[in-house]
Formats: sequence, structure tokens, C-alpha cells
Amino acid sequence: MGKRVTTRRLVELKRKGTPIACLTAYDALTAHLFDAAGIDVLLVGDSVGNVVQGHDTTLPVTLEQMIYHTQAVVRGVQRALVVTDMPFMTYQVSPRDAFMNAGRLMKEAGAGAVKLEGGRRVLEAVRLMTENGIPVMGHLGLTPQSIHQFGSYKERGTSEEEAQQIKDDAIALEQAGAFAIVLEKIPSDLASAITASVSIPTIGIGAGADCDGQILVWTDMMGMSTEFRPRFVRRYAELHDVITRGVQTYIDDVRNHTFPNADESYP
Repeated sequence: MGKRVTTRRLVELKRKGTPIACLTAYDALTAHLFDAAGIDVLLVGDSVGNVVQGHDTTLPVTLEQMIYHTQAVVRGVQRALVVTDMPFMTYQVSPRDAFMNAGRLMKEAGAGAVKLEGGRRVLEAVRLMTENGIPVMGHLGLTPQSIHQFGSYKERGTSEEEAQQIKDDAIALEQAGAFAIVLEKIPSDLASAITASVSIPTIGIGAGADCDGQILVWTDMMGMSTEFRPRFVRRYAELHDVITRGVQTYIDDVRNHTFPNADESYP
């Protein structure tokens, strides 16, 4: 199984040039599978709002729901670092509120770290958390909790001004104590420049190959959906088709009285 992954271990991997592999997880079963396969980081993402709850955005997800899903993921993990998203409105009101809510995710849910979106506006909260023993992962570029402000899920950092702001925010997050930063849907050359400018790991999603690691939503990379196919997602399986065929075969067997058979019944 190997040594348990820690925030310090991720920094070591960056220094060694060893890419960091990350996936989302929302329950104990998938967490156990991914952990046993050797994944480094499991993010209990607020994407649970889309993937599990069926919402169009991540905004409806609550702190209580993130605690519940984190508890489940933690129970399935022996090695990977479990990072939990702080949902919308749990860290934006005040640094003290952010600190208290992050503390619940660590103490009640068992998370190894928390993740929050934004740059300058969250620096005080990041500083308060990290100074008091809560590891923080940042998130820059496309930040899904700001979807109504952005108006779309289009690529960020395409203008010179916005690109410089994202780069400045990354440096500021490191200075505030963040141990890693997710870079989402930004130009690959910008992500490469940021990765070179900070000593903490960058984790890319739609940010090119020069980041220190990569993360994907597991249902996207395993082909669970036929509708969502962004260019940055490589599909490693087509589970939608596999599961559909399996269920259809089961239905046929039940209706044709071929399931259960004698070997699957008790005399």
C-alpha cells in the first residue's frame, strides 16, 4: 500500500518531479477502489452537487452534506490524502467563519485538508487556517462557485490582465500558507508559468501537462455520462455503456425467468 500521503509528501513529489495523481470521490466504495489502485489525493468535491445530487451547479451543496460525504470517503481510504471542498458561503462571509467551518471538516469529517476557491479575497481566511493547523489547498482559474459571476464555464486567464491576476493570486496563496493550488481551465502556458513560480504543487484540470499533478472528476474520466465531454477529459472507460448493458441483461433475465436459476436458489 505504501506510506500515507501527506501535504509534505506532495511538496516532496513536486521537488522530485514526480507527477501527482488525483481524483474526486464521494463514497467509501469508490474511495477504497481508487486508494487501492494507488491514487495520491482524493478530493471530496462539491461537484457532488452535480454528480450525485443532480444540481446544475455546485452552489446548493451544504456543509453538512460535505461532512457526510467526507466521512464516507475517509472510511474507504488507507493511503491517499483526503481533501474536502468548502462549499459556497462557508468561507466567504468572514475569516473566522471560514476557520470554524474548516475545523468541522477536519474534526467531524476526518479530512486531511480543505480546499477553497479564490485568490486575494480569501487570503486572510487561508492565513488564519494554516496558522492554526488546517492545511489549505487553493483553487484558481475557473472557479465553479462563481459561475453566476462569470456567466459561463469558459476558459479563464485568456487576457493579459486576468492571467497576471491569477499568477499573482497563486503566489499570494503560497505566501498565505496554502500547500497546493488547483488550476482549472486556464491556458497551458499560464499554468506552466505559475507552476515554475511557486514552490508548492499545482494540480491541473484543463490546464495542460506542465502542472505538478492532474485531477479529474471520476465519473467524467470513467465515462459515466454521455452528455458532458469537455476537451480536457480523457475517458479511460465507458462505464455508462457497461452498466446500461448489464442492467438491460438483468431485466431480460428476470422477465424471461432465467434469473435466478437453480444454483442461485436455496433448496
